[in-house]
Amino acid sequence: MEKMIAKELLKISAVFLRPEQPFTWASGIKSPIYCDNRLILTAPSAREKVEAGLAHLVGTHFPECECLMGTSTAGIAHAAIAATLMNLPMGYVRSGAKDHGRANRIEGKLEPGTKVVVIEDLISTGGSCIEVVEALREAGADALGIVSIFTYGMKRGVERIAAANTVNYSLSNLDALVEVAVEEGYIAPEWKDRILAFRDNPSDESWIK
Repeated sequence: MEKMIAKELLKISAVFLRPEQPFTWASGIKSPIYCDNRLILTAPSAREKVEAGLAHLVGTHFPECECLMGTSTAGIAHAAIAATLMNLPMGYVRSGAKDHGRANRIEGKLEPGTKVVVIEDLISTGGSCIEVVEALREAGADALGIVSIFTYGMKRGVERIAAANTVNYSLSNLDALVEVAVEEGYIAPEWKDRILAFRDNPSDESWIK
């Protein structure tokens, strides 16, 4: 599944590799990879595979799940579609409480003790999905874990998720992606190790040279 999803993401340019002309993140870090998983929603064939994959991961790793909660905003549509496939309730968690109306942060009915899985599109350092897990726990939900479309597998993200006493399962990851990228001719073989070196130490730009 990891390589199949990676192939779909590359085909629709939801994940774009440009090691010879790095992207610059908001933090200033130069990166050989750019992810825009929102493009999945406009590609029916890829979308079908991704949503079926998310439902499969939830059912496999969290069979007791009673509700899916998407991260705002990228995880909302994926949580809704996967929940429909699984015939489960669905909601989402805002990055902050609304400043009007009922001032909700969690949208959708959520009873205390409900067993919930968080749906995320992309995990880098893990900060946003951990905030969602913590918000759900504060609301009394039993947050079982996270299911995501893609993860860089960065050390900081892995450690932060473990420290938050939760777990993530991703449909695909950077290791699978670079394997497929070399096989399909998206990048030259010599770039494989350089891209993984970036993943292991994003602040070290020696991979560019």
